[in-house]
Amino acid sequence: MATVLLCSTPVHAHVTPLLAVTRALVAHGHEVRFLTGARFAAAVEAAGAEHVPLPAAADFDDRDLAAAFPGRAGRTGLDAIRHDMLEIFVRPGAAQHRAVVDALAARPADVVLVEPLFLGAMALVATPADRRPPVLALGIFPLGLKSDLTAPFGLGVLPARGPLGVLRNRALHRFVEGVAFAAPQRAAQEMVRATGATPSDTFFLGWPADADAVVQLTVPELEYPRPDVVTPVRFVGPPRPAAAHGDLPAWWDDLGTRRPVVHVTQGTVANEDPHQLLLPTLRALADEDVLVVAATGGRPVETLGTLPANARAAEYLPYDALLPRTSVLVTNGGYGGVHHALRHGVPVVVAGKTEDKAEVAARVAWTGTGVRLRTSTPRPAQIRRAVRRLLDDPAYTRAAARLGERIAVAPGEDGVVAVVEEVVARRAAPRAAR
Repeated sequence: MATVLLCSTPVHAHVTPLLAVTRALVAHGHEVRFLTGARFAAAVEAAGAEHVPLPAAADFDDRDLAAAFPGRAGRTGLDAIRHDMLEIFVRPGAAQHRAVVDALAARPADVVLVEPLFLGAMALVATPADRRPPVLALGIFPLGLKSDLTAPFGLGVLPARGPLGVLRNRALHRFVEGVAFAAPQRAAQEMVRATGATPSDTFFLGWPADADAVVQLTVPELEYPRPDVVTPVRFVGPPRPAAAHGDLPAWWDDLGTRRPVVHVTQGTVANEDPHQLLLPTLRALADEDVLVVAATGGRPVETLGTLPANARAAEYLPYDALLPRTSVLVTNGGYGGVHHALRHGVPVVVAGKTEDKAEVAARVAWTGTGVRLRTSTPRPAQIRRAVRRLLDDPAYTRAAARLGERIAVAPGEDGVVAVVEEVVARRAAPRAAR
């Protein structure tokens, strides 16, 4: 049995995939503690782990970021992104690191699993390896390891190879690290120094390069090749979706018609404004010969107003039952939701460019499994054209089906368990030989 410490920022989309990993570790007999925000305590305990609360300086409620971080108000574009990186993710790093150190002092762990925006881990990996447990970075969004063959994470720029591509990528890295995000980078390095460790030159968003390994929750076919990266990267595939519970909506039998089903969702987090994607999609397809199925992610269905005749809606829907009947998914680009669609061979229209969504959309375009709209607020005409393109060109469905086959045979969270067990066994071997 291994003793494992998981660490996550108190953000729903970050905690959720780690809960799947937690359940798998517990099912394999390992002891798990989960360091994250107070509001996730019940979910952590339901997964079979011990909840370790983040200190107040590192905890917040991601459902109301405006209240937790008043300085966000009125910011847009690069200024808003820079503010969020600095205030939401970098500044809590020192308190996160103290919490990790305290948890390890109270009870040592054989391995620490960390999601990439838990930036207190930067100070942990800056500690000599013989004075800390192995640290594994869990890739819960697209891989951000720096490479001469890829653009910086967050831009949504497709890879460019060859001499000119390398020059372009290096120039973009210099701009992002030295200009656009120079302030968060300085703050991240100061945070590491404040813990008594010496920061590396690694860009703060690419700190997993200094971890013992990266365990990426996708398949290699959905990620850009980086042959110049030396950090071990293990692709295990996305976590298997949890079984759905609850009754099917009264209109469920309408899915049996011959019309293509187009599912639209804004996920369970960025869904407070249906005018971003849900309502434009309903308007875009109102006169098309399709059945539009909308999921509000827990928001009242009434917020959508009167539905077109060819539309149905529910707060939540059982994806494992819905997606096999679906021809196209329209989404704002969550990593988990896109993987879920591709698992079932469903091509996607991605209309997101915030957080990691621009990178998710870029990988969808790169793999030919869908269309990216390069905006978070697409016009109905843009959505209509994209959906028609996916319905009319079977190449997208074939590409999605190929990726679905790869996802189907990937171990998912059990693959994370296997890596943990390998790392623990490898670390224990020299001790046993003494």
